[in-house]
Amino acid sequence: MSSSPKNTGFKTKSGVLTLALLASVSTLAVTHPAFAADAPAVAADDNADAAERAKNDITDVYITARRKSENIQDVPISVTAVSGAQLEAQGINNVEQLTRAQPSIQLITQNPRNTATTIRGLGSTIGLTNDGLEQGVGIYVDEVFYARPGSAVADLIDVERIEVLRGPQGTLFGKNTTAGALNITTRAPSFTPEAHLEVTAGNYGFLQGKAIISGPLIDGKLAGRLAVGSTKRDGLYENVTTKTKQNDLNSQVLRAQLLWTPNDTLTGRFSYDYAYQDPEANTQAFVRAGTTLRAANRQFAFLSQQAGGYQPASTNPYDRLVDVNGEIQAKQRINGASATFNWDLGDTTLTSITAWRKWEWWPQNDRDYTALSIRTKSSNPSDQKQLSQEVRWASNGENTIDWVVGAYAFKQRVETNGTEAWGKDAAWWLIGTTTGSPAVAVPSNLLDGYEQKLHAVGKTTSYAVFGQLTWNVTDRFKVTPGLRYTTEDKYQLYQQVASGGLATTNSALISAKNGISRTYAYTAELSDSKVTGQLSLSYDLAPDVLSYLTFSKGYKSGGINAAGIPTDSNGNPVIQSAALRPEDVTGIELGFKTQFWDKRATLNLAIYSNDVKDYQANVVDSNTGSLRGYLANVEKVEVKGVELDGRWRPFDGLNIWGTVSYTDGKYASFANAPAPLELQASGTSIADLSGKDLPGVSKWAGSLGGEYTWNAPFGALTGDAYVSGDVSYRSEWNSDASVSKYAVVDESTIANLRLGYRASGGTEIFLWVKNAFDEEYLQFLTIQQGNSGALFGQPGDPRTFGVTLRKSF
Repeated sequence: MSSSPKNTGFKTKSGVLTLALLASVSTLAVTHPAFAADAPAVAADDNADAAERAKNDITDVYITARRKSENIQDVPISVTAVSGAQLEAQGINNVEQLTRAQPSIQLITQNPRNTATTIRGLGSTIGLTNDGLEQGVGIYVDEVFYARPGSAVADLIDVERIEVLRGPQGTLFGKNTTAGALNITTRAPSFTPEAHLEVTAGNYGFLQGKAIISGPLIDGKLAGRLAVGSTKRDGLYENVTTKTKQNDLNSQVLRAQLLWTPNDTLTGRFSYDYAYQDPEANTQAFVRAGTTLRAANRQFAFLSQQAGGYQPASTNPYDRLVDVNGEIQAKQRINGASATFNWDLGDTTLTSITAWRKWEWWPQNDRDYTALSIRTKSSNPSDQKQLSQEVRWASNGENTIDWVVGAYAFKQRVETNGTEAWGKDAAWWLIGTTTGSPAVAVPSNLLDGYEQKLHAVGKTTSYAVFGQLTWNVTDRFKVTPGLRYTTEDKYQLYQQVASGGLATTNSALISAKNGISRTYAYTAELSDSKVTGQLSLSYDLAPDVLSYLTFSKGYKSGGINAAGIPTDSNGNPVIQSAALRPEDVTGIELGFKTQFWDKRATLNLAIYSNDVKDYQANVVDSNTGSLRGYLANVEKVEVKGVELDGRWRPFDGLNIWGTVSYTDGKYASFANAPAPLELQASGTSIADLSGKDLPGVSKWAGSLGGEYTWNAPFGALTGDAYVSGDVSYRSEWNSDASVSKYAVVDESTIANLRLGYRASGGTEIFLWVKNAFDEEYLQFLTIQQGNSGALFGQPGDPRTFGVTLRKSF
């Protein structure tokens, strides 16, 4: 975006590293074979077969993206597998951290509830929390769909493999996965006793512990596995108002499993997981102030001067100084249970997956992000419950036609009871000194104590049937069609009550208060259904060269605004604004998967184009005079790109891996859009953003890493020493739905280093440094509510370092 201003006040240190990374990745894009070669945790026979294949050729990687164990090089879809070993080596504990190793994923999180996960630039709306909107990137753990976005920032533990499926997944992963899916597989209980302990200590008070134990409970019939973990770290921000440290880490996680094998044909896997986070976190630091088209007395500089010469704690976000005077909290609890049965019928297998999940969210925010009392409280606690049931019937082995059919049911309820409050500085900051025509003086305490209470309940019921087959026309040519029929019903109740503030009978002042918040309520329902799917043609150009062409159709169900809608001149809600049409994605992808140099090198290429109809986004109503942003449909969005990834093992002991992606996403047609900050004036402010770059998308992103291992006896110890590192790059991107020039997040390059020793007895110790060159970068930017022009953001972590000790028994 050449027209976007650079953040010249906060110079990054990306230049040399960025050039080196792009030069390297452009000639060699490669993924660590030893790391990615974990066999999938499916049926016992599949495990044995996969383990034998992996022993014969460690360059083979096996995945279950098509609900069976397959070599990733034989699967005609764009998918990358990251093993548990690689996650542990790179200190990746959640999806947010995964984005640096897999740059096609981008995660923007202001807090667990307001989290946007995208793949190839699609998936979630940026900049607006709304429980009535579905996520376009499906997160599945052990084949169970996690509906709430907060699960993306919860800690993962005891993970065997994460598969990143890119592009619409309209058949087997059909629950609203218009952008892609994260298929996460945890390690299953084992009948061979094993235990693992891990302790990590680092600067800023970082302390993390993990413990895993697994083994037989009834010999040959029942095995168990228990994994627990805890992470703590001091806050990285200093609050000069409260004299406390903020944005710390405080999380615990547990996963307990049973594996039941009553006979040779039936297996049952029972799982319970629990994750809890309670940090004093998610405040934001002042970054800059932009100039709007509003009058001079409505700009940030003038307003700050009127507030007794208010100055932010720092004008450099990398000082990590904040001054919020309200309570902040980002507490969430996620737990759930599932039961998975696989019954081998000989030529076929019957699978059943039953799951219950619950998400609880207790936030506290000072939403003006300053020491002023403008919007003093923003707290919207939510409680979500979901039930799901999936049944599949699939062929076994290799046949002329391999197939899978199934049915899926999902039910969800989300309830939010929130409070918004305004303080003594709100009236002149948000309204001004006068209002109405003729002008009426605004009392300074008009909004002091003004409060909004909301109650929202949303219900979703979804059913689907699906089927996919692979016709092995010849040994080299295969045709894979798939279809899914989905039907969904939704209901939304929304009630909002405004009260408090200065009591007045003046109509202009009442109107001004209503412009901040007013009392109203609505209910809405919708039903929709859709047929989605894919058609994939694949052909082996050579024994280790696969080509494929895939046509896909994705679908994200319609939504209902769960955070308020515009009102008319009489204060009545505009009901037609409540519901959104479904989002349809049509995709085409051409790919090549290759291995060469005796399978020591792998290089995979994907070229794709996605057209999105009725894209669900944040818009501004142009007819009612309301400045309220709400969810609605945009006519069309287009995303095109190229992805290259692979791995290389030039000789034993050296492994190199990496990936690079180019993504070109645009609002193809977006006439009724929120005006960017620089074009906002008094009254309704809309703009035509057609042709503008899609927010939340870096055009260029890549990662490159390697590990060198050598035999290194140490006294009586025998073992291997190793040195490893990885570097990731992301070009600039826009952090606001209106693609304001002030909301551009600069490019960044992050390097991580490790030096360690693996003893033959199962002990490993290594030193690590994250963000080794102390790169200054922002994780996101937000525009302060009230359109003063102020922008706040969250800096990425500075350089951190520490030591990890592991022991396996």
